[in-house]
This record gives sequence, structure tokens and C-alpha cells, in this order.
Amino acid sequence: MNEPPPLLEFPTDYPIKIIGRPSDEFRARVHAIVLRHSPLIEPERVTERLSENGNFLSISYRIRAESRDQIVALTSDLKGCDGVLMLI
Repeated sequence: MNEPPPLLEFPTDYPIKIIGRPSDEFRARVHAIVLRHSPLIEPERVTERLSENGNFLSISYRIRAESRDQIVALTSDLKGCDGVLMLI
């Protein structure tokens, strides 16, 4: 029986966007989690955008993912992070 091809081939650049309320604490918590799972993230691979009314902050990372397990662990930790409203 043939197995379907993997959805991603590793290593790969993997984008992830984290949305929450804007604050220095939110930024610090999110960044600490991302660094734990992808410690060599370069500053040019991180962008921030404030919503039009300033109510929400989206922080986008483009990490170098080495495995599916790495992505699953990262998203799991981010989902459990205080202040994270949505992951994309």
C-alpha cells in the first residue's frame, strides 16, 4: 500500500502568526516560546503589525522548522500562552 507524500518536507521555512492584545509582556512571552523551539531566529524573520484601532497585535515569525514534532510542540506551547487569542 502506498503512503501519501508528506505535506511538508523538512527542513522548511514555516510561517506562523500569533495574535493578541498589544503589550510588552505579550511580546516577551511569545518571543520566549518561539526562541525555545527555534533558537536561531533572525530578526528579519520577525514582523509585527498593530490592528487599525490598536486593539490587537499580530507577530509573525518565519522559523526554520526541522520536523513536524517541532511545529506541533511550538503551536501547543503558543496555544497555552497567556494572552494568545489566535494562531494562524
